[in-house]
Amino acid sequence: MGTLSDNYLENVRLFDEALGVGRSVDMVSRDYVIGGRRARIWVVDGYGKDETLERMGAFWLSQPKNSLEGLKDMQDFADRFISFSEVDVGFDTDELITSVLMGKTLLLAEGLSGGAQIDAKNYPSRSVDEPPDGKVLRGSHDGFVEAVVPNMALLRRRIRDPHLTMEGLKVGRRSHTDAVLCYLDDKADPALLDAVREKLNGIDVNSLSMAQESVAEAIRPKQWYNPFPKVRYTERPDSAAASIMEGNVILMVDNSPSVMILPTTFFDFTQEANEFYFPPLVGTYLRLLRIVVFLISLLITPTWYLMVKESGRLPQWLDFLSSPEPAALGLLWQLLVVEFLVDVLKLASLNTPDSLSNSFSMLGALILGDFAVQAGWLGPEVLVYMAFVSVASFAQPSYEMGYAFKLLRVVLLLLTAAFDVWGYGLGLLGILVLLATTKPLVGRGYLYPLIPFNGKALRRLLVREPISRDNT
Repeated sequence: MGTLSDNYLENVRLFDEALGVGRSVDMVSRDYVIGGRRARIWVVDGYGKDETLERMGAFWLSQPKNSLEGLKDMQDFADRFISFSEVDVGFDTDELITSVLMGKTLLLAEGLSGGAQIDAKNYPSRSVDEPPDGKVLRGSHDGFVEAVVPNMALLRRRIRDPHLTMEGLKVGRRSHTDAVLCYLDDKADPALLDAVREKLNGIDVNSLSMAQESVAEAIRPKQWYNPFPKVRYTERPDSAAASIMEGNVILMVDNSPSVMILPTTFFDFTQEANEFYFPPLVGTYLRLLRIVVFLISLLITPTWYLMVKESGRLPQWLDFLSSPEPAALGLLWQLLVVEFLVDVLKLASLNTPDSLSNSFSMLGALILGDFAVQAGWLGPEVLVYMAFVSVASFAQPSYEMGYAFKLLRVVLLLLTAAFDVWGYGLGLLGILVLLATTKPLVGRGYLYPLIPFNGKALRRLLVREPISRDNT
């Protein structure tokens, strides 16, 4: 729109119209007389901190008539009459309008140039409870919330280092969503930071309504066919703080409790917070167990289908695997149907009220288990293998990586059914090629530290090392 004019009434009319005073019930405005001069504030109902605004308003109204004599600049007024610590003076009308919609209180006064942006806001938010997808047996049980300010405080509490930098950005042409880059300015890679800033500043979308997922989709490489996740998320402040201490960059997006850890490689998904709350030997065992189980979950059903597809492929001591009980559906269709039904149950469980969750679990077990086998639709072996796959998917802390492996497992199963051993080998080769050609958002490569090779870094990702000066 431009800059503020010298006409107080014209400025008041402009902001009343732009902010929707009288049109939007949650837009509050209030007139004051401060030292004999007219003044007006604008604030969004539900954002303003009532106690602070009431205290400042009482102080302003108590000023004698000539107390503002000689003042011509809002900065001088702020220095003398605004007790709240977070206040800025602006002259650009678009900037001032955006600050009100972000939760700040705007103050204009007659005869004073500029508008005071008072950050006396109080966002509605929940408590810092432990996130549901990152629970630990020991350790801290707090978690990020949907507002970036308390999230920054959770990190400051853990990293009391003046080099910890919280860099604020605005993303989205219309939403003006708050995004914060958190890093140690003496440890983070400057080239990496420049790349992240360039991608964020280059986002050309109206709104980021899905918060961190919208940001990730706006800046990720154009590989729609590639299911591997390009970003690692966490809702745990201790995990985020450890990543920052190791030189990574954390990206917070307002309205989301999940923060993005950059750069992200494939091997980063082998780590989980519980490992670091156990001794190194136990943590290493848990990590290796997770890796093995996750690889088995990718290969178990295609490999079993390949072995039992034709008789005589298995040695005699494994003959018990080659004779699945007959069922109404073919073996391939049984595996595909159960893959589909497991996802249906997961989706249904998300929308099931807590009071009905036990009943839903029993119903799902009866339908997929006893009833399906007795009716002759499915074989018990299929249910056993798919039950293992379903349990194994929860051993991996990243839902995105779990679904990536699920899609690849189904494709590998279909290739095995179509081309037998050649299809199985072609599918494995395709997975490796897809993994090697995955483009990360930023960083050295998706398979780093394997490609390019860094033995020390790879060992630290595969083995839980003791806490040291450089390993947090």
